[in-house]
Amino acid sequence: MVRIRLIAVGRLKEKFYIGACEEYLKRLRTMANAEILELPEESGRPDGLRREAARILDAIPKQSYVIALCIEGKTMDSPGLARVLADAQNRGYSQIALIIGSSDGLDDSVKQRADLRLSMSPMTFPHHLARVMVLEQVYRALSINAGSKYHK
Repeated sequence: MVRIRLIAVGRLKEKFYIGACEEYLKRLRTMANAEILELPEESGRPDGLRREAARILDAIPKQSYVIALCIEGKTMDSPGLARVLADAQNRGYSQIALIIGSSDGLDDSVKQRADLRLSMSPMTFPHHLARVMVLEQVYRALSINAGSKYHK
C-alpha cells in the first residue's frame, strides 16, 4: 500500500476546511497509508521561506516521489495525475510526498527537490482550500487507478 504524506505549511482554522480534509483523508486511507503533516508558518520574516523550506525538506520521507504545488508548475487533468502516481509506484516509489507552502509560496530549494512541480489551476486559491483540493485529487487519482467509479 502506497504511503501519502501531505506536508502543509500553516494550520487550518476553519471548521469547513478541517471537515473536508478529514473526509478525504478517511477516503484516502481505504487505498493508501495517508497523513497530513502541518508545519509552522514563518510568513512576514525576512528568512521565513528559507526556514519553512528547511522544515519541509526534513519532513520528506526518504525515497519519496515529491510533488510540490506551485503556481509555475505543470497543470494536468485528473487522469494525468493518476498516471503520474501509477508511474511513480511502478518505478519503485512506495511513498509520495505532496507539498503545499504558505501563502508566500515555496523556497526554490523545495521546488528543486521536487520530482514534479504541479499547479492546481492558473487561478489563485487560498492555500487552505488547496489542501482540500489536493486531497480530493489524490483520492480521485487513486480511485481511477483502482478502477473505481468515483471518477466519471
